[in-house]
Amino acid sequence: MLVGEELEADWEKVLVKQAPTAFRYGAQETYGSLSVQTSWKPLRMAGAAAREMLLSAAAAAWGVDRKSCRAEIGAVIHAPTGRRLTYGELAGPASRLPVPANVPLKDPKDFRLIGQRVPRVDTRSKADGSATFGIDVRVPGMLFASVLRCPVVGGKLHSFDASKAKQVSGVREVVKIGSGIGVVADSTWAAFQGRQALEVVWDEGPNSGLSLGDIERQLTQLENQPGAVARHSGDLETTLAKAEKHLEQVYRLPYLAHVTMEPMNCTADVHWDRCEIWAPTQHPALLRQEAARMCRLPTRRVVVHTTLTGGAFGRRLELDVLADPLQLSRAVARPVQVTWTREDDIQHDYYRPIAHIRMRGGLDSAGHLTAWAHRVIAPSVRARFGPLQGGYDHMVVEGAEDVPYAIPNLLIDYIMPQFPVRIGNWRTVYVAPNAFAKECFVDELAVAANRDPLALRLELLRHLPRHTAVLTLAAEKAGWGAKLPRGRGMGMAIQQCYGSVLAQVVEVAVEKDGTLRIPRIVCAADCGLVVNPDTVEAQIEGGIAQALSAALKEEVLIERGRAVPENFHNYDVLHIAGMPVVETHLIASREPPGGAGELSVPQLAPALLNAVFAATGKRIRRLPVRPADLRAS
Repeated sequence: MLVGEELEADWEKVLVKQAPTAFRYGAQETYGSLSVQTSWKPLRMAGAAAREMLLSAAAAAWGVDRKSCRAEIGAVIHAPTGRRLTYGELAGPASRLPVPANVPLKDPKDFRLIGQRVPRVDTRSKADGSATFGIDVRVPGMLFASVLRCPVVGGKLHSFDASKAKQVSGVREVVKIGSGIGVVADSTWAAFQGRQALEVVWDEGPNSGLSLGDIERQLTQLENQPGAVARHSGDLETTLAKAEKHLEQVYRLPYLAHVTMEPMNCTADVHWDRCEIWAPTQHPALLRQEAARMCRLPTRRVVVHTTLTGGAFGRRLELDVLADPLQLSRAVARPVQVTWTREDDIQHDYYRPIAHIRMRGGLDSAGHLTAWAHRVIAPSVRARFGPLQGGYDHMVVEGAEDVPYAIPNLLIDYIMPQFPVRIGNWRTVYVAPNAFAKECFVDELAVAANRDPLALRLELLRHLPRHTAVLTLAAEKAGWGAKLPRGRGMGMAIQQCYGSVLAQVVEVAVEKDGTLRIPRIVCAADCGLVVNPDTVEAQIEGGIAQALSAALKEEVLIERGRAVPENFHNYDVLHIAGMPVVETHLIASREPPGGAGELSVPQLAPALLNAVFAATGKRIRRLPVRPADLRAS
């Protein structure tokens, strides 16, 4: 849409093709809700440059003044005579012209596509099955593989017997590789069956006794220790000591798996002088670079084909899917596709980090918030890539360090323990845990001050007009303040992230037996200038679905060094019947476009639990919510 707007393209004739992986195209990566933010100007400039070249080519063909021509829906028109040349007719001569610099961009008042509910060009292929995802890749001569890995992180293979596996129909080879044992077959199903027939003895290593209880005890021991300071202002301790009311709470969040709908997979064809890869990846350029290193090839000899991804949420930033097909393809001298089972996917994930967050706050005699301390205790995702500069990881305090509330005395600090559990980026990473603690705690402070949670937030946000507008709109659309029947309640939360601001109001109904219903969720968002309202709303609704699933159902436990969940039978996720009605209201804005892909995840859990408190009087400070947490005492 950004290119098409400036190009004056005919949207009905637009096709999208994935560019080959090459450094000349830039980073070619997607994460952090940055796609529109980083593409907003470059893609418009590209479309505008192409438009200007087409205009110049048309003017030259007609021998007329360039200013007498205009671009319009896939063609150039000569205004005085009405003559018309299509872009197809002009593409050849236009492509031979120099690319202009500093081309004029359209005034927003003249936008024809941007801001409109334009249908996506890939919807039909995804609906009819013709779209190519990673597991759809088929290459001539390709074989299929499954890899058995040690269930304990840090463990390794001691010995194995492949005789029964080789008797399975369709199994071609059983190969020992770096991550475990690869079974190569004529089909994915045969590879799975051969893998099940393997007889394996593992050396589980030093982590075989690790449990979630061990991890949580270490986190608890750190709650009262000082951390690295991320932000500090005023005199926190003196103000807390003099406060009329002093609150302190700890909020706990679990490890979470990604459980992407399409399991992890990768296809590789390795030769002595070249390598070709097909992968659903969020970072094809980095994957290409790593493949070149592993194969000891120049980068130019590695080709990466980026496919559609059946869900990513940060999981497909990881490169752990790459080594297996590279090693197996080299071993059998054929293209090999490795597909993970759902058990592989859950038990060998890079989980969202576990977190304990200690909050302290002080109120004066008038009920004003005068002191605020936010201590994050969570392992660092970045630390596994090498030493942190100054021992500081800004990611860990995202959503905490940028607290928007006007509080004179602040301390934001963090402690980073490291555990032998694989952790990675999970939609919003640390923003959601920090927002959970922040927005639940400000609600608790409002109750302690005998103040309405909306009124206290608006007082603390009075210096931020975007936040105030978003929160006010969400409350108004939800009917905040209306009298609700017994057992029903509303809760709210607000969070700015990725260049946007979003507030949610969740309405709940809680029965005495702990049954929880969520009649509706109301959102208001300021995402800056919105390119396509339809896709922004879809992103917001999808984020709410994932966040609600995590808040009510999801948790990775660790026992004997293993992730306990195996498949959807014991790692439950939100089902369609549990999805509430979501109302989304977008504020018209002329701010630069912000992110939307992760925007609605952080607010859901705190708004939900604030609503549960309003309905029941019970505070829940640990996720996921368990049925016992909701039952009447």
